[in-house]
Amino acid sequence: NTVDAKRREQQNMLDNVLTEKNTAEQAYAELEETSRNIERMIQQMQNPAANRAQARASGVLIWPAAGQITSPFGWRMHPVFGTQKFHTGIDIGADYGDAVAAADSGVVIHADWLGGYGKAVIIDHGNGLQTLYAHNSELLVYEGQAVRKGQTISRVGSTGYSTGPHLHFEVRQNGTPTNPMAYLP
Repeated sequence: NTVDAKRREQQNMLDNVLTEKNTAEQAYAELEETSRNIERMIQQMQNPAANRAQARASGVLIWPAAGQITSPFGWRMHPVFGTQKFHTGIDIGADYGDAVAAADSGVVIHADWLGGYGKAVIIDHGNGLQTLYAHNSELLVYEGQAVRKGQTISRVGSTGYSTGPHLHFEVRQNGTPTNPMAYLP
């Protein structure tokens, strides 16, 4: 009968929504775990090579990509998961393939896939300061490489948990995310 058919249809819709919600929650939990792993990795990888970087680092960051901020640091409605989540960096809207520059001189401590961050680069600038560049389409540097401020290190993409091409940029102090706007001109 029509009433039973409507109930089944509503139940199917509810089941689908719950499945999607669970999948999104699992994906976000993975992203949060990746962020915690980045913090631990940075703390473990601070080494003499990174300490040498502080002699070259200016301590004054430049914008890593041309574009407008499409999502600021702090609490927001997550565009993929649809729930309130803390955003650990800023998103800079840019075109696919645009250059991403090192915000300051330093040593690359990660240049590879990084879970929900997609293809990512992490640079240690010495004095406990690191920058992270995520969702890249192409990585142009390697782990252990010394880079200079303004050097192209990657290309904008949409890898990992991303809704379109942009640069997700983080500044971390001893591995802990801090507001990048406090470091940018």
